[in-house]
Amino acid sequence: MDTYDVVVVGGGPAGEVVAARAVRAGLTAVVVEAEAVGGECSYRACVPSKALLRPGAARSEARSVDGARQVVTAALDPVRVLARRDRFTGRGDDTGQADWLDGAGIALVRGHGRLAGERRVEVTRADGTVRTLGARRAVAVCTGTEPSLPSVEGLARIGVWTNRQATTADAVPARLVVIGGGVVACEMATAWRSLGASVTLLVRDQTLLTGWEPCAGEEVTRGLGDLGVTIRFGASAVRVARDGTTRTVTVETDDGTALACDEVLAAVGRRPRTADLGLETVGLPVGDWLPVDDTCRVTSVEGGWLYAVGDVNRRAPLTHMAKYQARVCAAAIAERAAGRPADTGGWPAWSARADRAAVPQAVFTRPEVASVGLTERAAREAGLVVRAVEYRVDDVAGAALHADGYRGFAKLVVDETRGVVVGCTFTGPMATELIHTATVAIVGEVPLERLWHAVPAFPTVSEIWLRLLEAYGL
Repeated sequence: MDTYDVVVVGGGPAGEVVAARAVRAGLTAVVVEAEAVGGECSYRACVPSKALLRPGAARSEARSVDGARQVVTAALDPVRVLARRDRFTGRGDDTGQADWLDGAGIALVRGHGRLAGERRVEVTRADGTVRTLGARRAVAVCTGTEPSLPSVEGLARIGVWTNRQATTADAVPARLVVIGGGVVACEMATAWRSLGASVTLLVRDQTLLTGWEPCAGEEVTRGLGDLGVTIRFGASAVRVARDGTTRTVTVETDDGTALACDEVLAAVGRRPRTADLGLETVGLPVGDWLPVDDTCRVTSVEGGWLYAVGDVNRRAPLTHMAKYQARVCAAAIAERAAGRPADTGGWPAWSARADRAAVPQAVFTRPEVASVGLTERAAREAGLVVRAVEYRVDDVAGAALHADGYRGFAKLVVDETRGVVVGCTFTGPMATELIHTATVAIVGEVPLERLWHAVPAFPTVSEIWLRLLEAYGL
């Protein structure tokens, strides 16, 4: 048995960062990966989806300014867009990321890793041989999630798209039906419609982006409509079938109508990749999420040696939060390895407190939408005394200069008791770049009276902060 201080199961963003931070702290680490180092985000999610979305956004931005609009007349070139995406993903080639692990002093073992009791991981390699790894300090499970398919008759038999196929397809489907109304559904509807596909969105709910401030779903609905996406609210697919000769897919909905398309994308949620992880060997339910404390240590396993980082613990299933948790986890492991208790009071490096207070989200639709912290509704449900202020971003001089017909919305949620921001939502061009300022304000618990002295430059879209504070009454 080969022994390391830290054994990391899963070589995606979370696993890479746990291992790198552990080595930086003077510990030894090994990463176990069954597929490609870099994980879902690098090859089949965040990176390729944004590569698909950016060309359409750039074209739209150019056409939003008089003088540029007149020379940007052609449609996007799908072949070049897909080729550019492939340059970012390497079509799944993880050589560069594997070399990075080696350069950072991190061992890599390829194969399927499973827990095999306390501080032990068994790795089944491609040739069927098994290698056992031992952990002196910790095992970190960073296996992430996988798509969850809705209960639709025939869906598993048609070659349904999930995020994996939607971000890696080599050609634009003439007709695409998307099942879902969340982030993946909205972004992929935007991307493929921009590339020329006819897109229909089947949304079980009555709004997009449920759980966000209402303005987010409303603005994305408007934007998708402007792009030519057909949205059917309150509609669910009940049966699908693909014709063996024409390859056309028929989607039957619960209102009795039928849609013909070339591909179906199911984007309705994800489940943890823990079904074949050996959880039963340490007394945990097979296939479940892994609840953790603020140091990312699994709470129901004795001995304090098992950690779960990233989407698999369900705290904040976003790549940037997985990396944040990984930094926290490695710091906690190092702190405990040095014989210190890793107390999570306050904001120490080994506490993932931001998971509860300040999770930023960015959606690259047109318009973009971004949020951080609590919605007004969530804040009230949490028992806070809050006041919300709203302002049209289009009324800011910098926005008007940025784009003709700029349209955007801003909402600030303030904890009246403490006088600090606890939530913020932006819509419109550059919304995803504006949100970090709100993240800093929330994490720093900056009093509004002090935030008033953070003067935004003129003429920038960031002047929206001044207008929001003025609307609050400062």
